[in-house]
Amino acid sequence: MSREYELQDISFTDSAVQECPYAAYEHLLREAPVFFDRRAGTWVITHYHDIRKILLDPEHFSSAVLEAQRDTVNFERAAAARRLYEAEGWQPTATLSLLDDPRHKEMRAIFQRALRPGKIKELDPFIRNCARKLVDSFVADGRCDAVAEFCVPLPLTVICSQVGVPIDDIWTIKRWTDAWVRRFSMMQTMDSEAECVRKEIEFQHYFVDIVAALRNAPNGSVLSDLVNYRLTDGSQLSYAEIATHLMVDIFVGGSETTTNAIAEGILMLCRNTDQYALLEADLDRHLPNFVEESLRLETPVQGLYRVNKEDVEIRQVKIPAGSLINLRFAAGNRDADKFPSPERFDIRRDNSSSHIAFGSGIHACIGAPLARREMYWAFDALLRRCKNIRLVPGANDFAHAPGMLLRSLKTLHIAFDAA
Repeated sequence: MSREYELQDISFTDSAVQECPYAAYEHLLREAPVFFDRRAGTWVITHYHDIRKILLDPEHFSSAVLEAQRDTVNFERAAAARRLYEAEGWQPTATLSLLDDPRHKEMRAIFQRALRPGKIKELDPFIRNCARKLVDSFVADGRCDAVAEFCVPLPLTVICSQVGVPIDDIWTIKRWTDAWVRRFSMMQTMDSEAECVRKEIEFQHYFVDIVAALRNAPNGSVLSDLVNYRLTDGSQLSYAEIATHLMVDIFVGGSETTTNAIAEGILMLCRNTDQYALLEADLDRHLPNFVEESLRLETPVQGLYRVNKEDVEIRQVKIPAGSLINLRFAAGNRDADKFPSPERFDIRRDNSSSHIAFGSGIHACIGAPLARREMYWAFDALLRRCKNIRLVPGANDFAHAPGMLLRSLKTLHIAFDAA
C-alpha cells in the first residue's frame, strides 16, 4: 500500500518504512536523493548512478564500517553485545564485505576459488535435483508455505553440502543464521539482542571441533580452504575470523538473500498473472530475465553502508568526512532515470540485468552466480511441476521481518495444481 511522506518523517529505523519502503524511495528519488536520516544518523543515497559511483570508488569510500554501523544506531547496545561475545565466545571480526584492500582482495581470493564458474557449472545438476526433490515433497498436497518448505531449504542445503555440514543440521543452522539476521536488523531490544548473540555463540562453538579436524586433515571443501589458508605473512586466520566468515559470508550470504529473492519472485508471479502466463508459455526463453527482473524489483539486500574518507559533495550536498552512508540498492533499482516505469514488473525489460541487487565494483556479491543458478532451478522446478500457482485466500499477511537492510518475507502460503 502506498503512503505519502513528509521528508522529516522518513527514517529507515521506522518499521512501517521497512515493511513497505517503496513510497519512501519514490519520494527521496524525487525530492531528496541525498538525504540525512536523523534517527539512524546516516546519509541515504537513492539514485542509481550515485550509488554506482560510490561503489566503484573504494579509494574514497571505505567498506570498513563494522563498528560504525552498529555504534551509530545504538552505541550502548553494541557495547553490550561485544561484552557478551568476549565473555562466552569470540568477538566477530570484519566480514568480506566490510574489508578494504589489500586484506579484502586477499580474502576474496579464497571464495573466488570456491565459487569459480567451473565449480558453479559442476553444481548445476545438484541444485536442480535439490529443487525438484523439494517440489516433489509438497506437490501432491496442493498447497504449501513456500518460504518454509521451499525457499529456505533449497539454498541452505546447497551451502551445507559445500561446507561439509550434515544436511540433517540445516534447521539448526537456520536458527543460528536467523539470530544473526535479527541482530543485523538493528531493530531489537537489549534483551532480544543478547538472546541472538548467545545463539551466534552456539554457532561458534558448533564449528570448533570441525575446524580442528580440518586443520589436521584438509578435505578440499570451501571451509577446509578457509581454515588452512595462509595469509601473505604466513599466518592463518584466527578462529574468530573463521567463525565470522562462516556465519556471514558463507551461511547468511549463501542462503538468506537467495531465500528472500525466491519468495518475492513467487509472490510477484501470483500478483502479476499476465507476466506469469508469459513466463509459463516460454519458460526457457524468459526464465533468465525473470530472475533478473525479480532481483531488480524486490531487491533482497535493500542497502549497505560505506564511510567517506574525506569531505564529499554529492548533488550539491556536503557530507562530512567519516559519515556513515546508506546506499539504498533497492531505491537505485527503481530509479526512473535508469529503468523506465520502474515500478512495473516486466520480464521482457531489456536492461533488468543492469540492476545493483548484488552491489558493484570490488565488493560485488561473490555468490551472485550461485544465487542466480539457485533461483533459476527453483523456478524451473516449481513451474514445471505446479500449475495455476496462486495465493491462499486469507492465509497471508505478507509481513516482512523488521530490518534496516534486508527484506525478508516471513511466510508465503500458496496453492497450485499438480502438473
